[in-house]
Amino acid sequence: MRKIIHVDMDAFYASVEQRDNPSLRGKPVAVGGDPTMRGVVAAASYEARKFGVRSAIPMSRAVRLCPSLVIVRPDFHKYRSVSQQVFEIFREVTPLVEPLSLDEAYLDVTENRWKEPLGVNVARRIKERIKEVTQLTASAGVAPNKFLAKIGSGWKKPDGLTVVPPERIETFLQGLAVDALWGVGPVTAARWRDRGIEKLVDLRARTVEELTEIVGMHANWLIELAYGRDDRAVKPNRPSKSAGSEETYSTDLQSIEEIRREIDQLARGVADWLGKKGKTARTVTIKVRYSDFTTITRSQSAPQPTADADEIAARALKLLDKTDAGRRPVRLLGVSFHNFGGEAEADTADVADARLPFGATD
Repeated sequence: MRKIIHVDMDAFYASVEQRDNPSLRGKPVAVGGDPTMRGVVAAASYEARKFGVRSAIPMSRAVRLCPSLVIVRPDFHKYRSVSQQVFEIFREVTPLVEPLSLDEAYLDVTENRWKEPLGVNVARRIKERIKEVTQLTASAGVAPNKFLAKIGSGWKKPDGLTVVPPERIETFLQGLAVDALWGVGPVTAARWRDRGIEKLVDLRARTVEELTEIVGMHANWLIELAYGRDDRAVKPNRPSKSAGSEETYSTDLQSIEEIRREIDQLARGVADWLGKKGKTARTVTIKVRYSDFTTITRSQSAPQPTADADEIAARALKLLDKTDAGRRPVRLLGVSFHNFGGEAEADTADVADARLPFGATD
């Protein structure tokens, strides 16, 4: 049986800033943009989280929740440098490292360079090495598969270590609420609870047809997770499945002509990236966030992949016609391309790695 570890740095950006600036330690800190310019929170310290400040919320709201909040502009060059140190530690242990972001990864340590038979001991040593090298803490989950390891890493944050051995999987699953799943926010969780789905194991009592009505194409995948089954392998250096660009505007876009110009420019910009990388793509997706933060996406796939800027821009504009842009103010627009030339449609396992999109508007 495999031994999988999911390691997640604790409040990564904010912790780096507190490490480098002692005056920030013990204070509520948010890394992100200017609250007067519609900035958003990229990361929040644990002191800030006590006030309800979370990543991805508007910085203006964060300041209302926590008037004493200290706002720090992000320094991604510094975060990438620290991330490289962390990933060097991971690769000391195993070549089977699958990055999810700058601050988290899966590791398959079934066989490892430390010759350590117990996954929990590997995780403990990794945490110690990270603390020694970076002066930062990380949380880890150890389990027979990626799904359980990912949930385990968030169980006792910060500086946590949770092990889910095979004999305890069922007990562990029995305690999981539906919002333990990636991408399930408060709105989606409330909708599920209205249908009598309180716990993850409640999904077992539902038919595929019932679940498809509630969650769409992810029904079969969810049933597997409800039984703790996940056979996805750790994939080092996974190739990109998508590319995109998005823009948040300091003032809401009202005019459909202006919105169309922005979509056209975004589409052509990413098409240019495809061309430079020698890639083509089959699927075009646009993202629209209205002024009330409701966010929608629209996608369209073609039989043949392309990198033609005119074709891609035309498809993105056609998708825009299927939205309320121009009738409702818009604060964010995005265009992305998926299913690169020669690749199949992303399967449910790939979608799950990218966070299951059950709560796209949560």
